[in-house]
Amino acid sequence: MTEFVDEINYDKLIEKSLKQVVIEALKIAEFQGLPGENHFYITFKTSYPGAIVPNNLRIQYPDSMTIVLQHQYSNLSVDDTSFSVSLSFGGQLETLVIPFDSITYFADPYAKFGLSFSFYENGDVHSLEDLEPEKKVSGESAQIISFDSFRKKK
Repeated sequence: MTEFVDEINYDKLIEKSLKQVVIEALKIAEFQGLPGENHFYITFKTSYPGAIVPNNLRIQYPDSMTIVLQHQYSNLSVDDTSFSVSLSFGGQLETLVIPFDSITYFADPYAKFGLSFSFYENGDVHSLEDLEPEKKVSGESAQIISFDSFRKKK
């Protein structure tokens, strides 16, 4: 940590820790592939700085997009700030680069596990209810951990 703060923002600390769960799950998939029936649904902000999305997909998904990592993905690479993956869209293989800070939702439907993240823009937190409709995965609700009820009311 290189900067002084006036106040400890526990919401951001918790979200940073939970993003680490996403990173570790992606590292497992990178190293060995997805075990068993595990698969990931990942929603991210396509316009987030550092997100690399082909123009045809950015036009189709100008705000956010959900990808599925299950059977047909390749070249998964995880680094300190983002991951990249190649997926087929309309028969065309496209590579996406997704910064971890752009992720607003992560789920593994097989494990019935999900995380919703608030989206920080210019230092302001935006409620996920304002960003995306409630998620349903494979007809079942995933267990989603949301911290909005714990947030300090302003």
